[in-house]
Amino acid sequence: MKKCIIIAIIIAAIAGIITSVIVISNKNSIQKQKGITTVRVNEVTRSVFYSPQYVAIALGYFEEKGINVELTTGQGADKVMTAVLAGQSDIGFAGPEASIYVYNEGKEDHTQVFAQLTKRDGSFLVARNKPEKFDWQQLKGTTIIPGRKGGVPYMTFEYVLKQKGLDTSKDLVLDDSISFDLMAGAFAGGNAEYVTLFEPTASMTESQGAGYIVASVGKEAGEIPYTAYFAKKSYITNNEELIQNFTNAIYKGQKWTEEHSAAEIAELIKDFFPSTEIEMLESSIQRYKDIDAWNQTPILTEEAFNKLQDVMEEAGELEKRADYPKVINNKYAEKAVKDN
Repeated sequence: MKKCIIIAIIIAAIAGIITSVIVISNKNSIQKQKGITTVRVNEVTRSVFYSPQYVAIALGYFEEKGINVELTTGQGADKVMTAVLAGQSDIGFAGPEASIYVYNEGKEDHTQVFAQLTKRDGSFLVARNKPEKFDWQQLKGTTIIPGRKGGVPYMTFEYVLKQKGLDTSKDLVLDDSISFDLMAGAFAGGNAEYVTLFEPTASMTESQGAGYIVASVGKEAGEIPYTAYFAKKSYITNNEELIQNFTNAIYKGQKWTEEHSAAEIAELIKDFFPSTEIEMLESSIQRYKDIDAWNQTPILTEEAFNKLQDVMEEAGELEKRADYPKVINNKYAEKAVKDN
């Protein structure tokens, strides 16, 4: 009897595997019949900051262009770039600084940025204790968790500190030892007096009583090309129609986001944030609307590119300036704006 049960279990398991293979095969077959191409997109983190992207997915803008977006979260621009260069992801979504670093390394098949999504820093400064009135001078003598050194979040925050008259080597401690995905947890655990967090994590931290949002880094830093889409030159060259369609979908998402309210956006993208209450989602989106965080088009201008390199130079992270037309490919963004 025991032997019969074991045999039955094995047969059921094999049948399950065969069924799974058939389902996957049928799904791929259906996609091919419909002319749908799966594109592996690696986003730097999951954040309300990237609402136009989720809007484009939710409204079917990619699907109507024959694209199925397979979205993964890299948790850091360096990890996103590694995945793209290794061929594990087709398109990366992170700070343009990653493409500048790779270009300056002299790689033949370096990455090119083809669409910009955000134009300001998306992080908010969260304090452990709520001040009656926040002043940047209050950061003197404190420890702050700002992200990975060399990344745009760290460099932009450092830029703001210097603009506020703070000496980042003497006045305070910037703890860059904590990985991006562990920053909120480390702060809640008592590792520092301040941390920079994206939404909705910043609001969630505040709602849990673990900290208080006191300032917007993006508002203080001004416009900077913060997050953009990039791919290897060879991938772009071999998939021009796909890159154009992808950019068109992003542009439609940007326009829809600009034209609709935070409440409408929150309702549309809530499935991307299943653990976040709809009210918090809406307030997080409104924070980004209030600071004008999103680019109106996918075009990354030379002026914005130079501003980014200014920030990188001031942070001591840029040995030589990269050539704008080598790193930025606006061909598809310009066509998207012209045709749509």
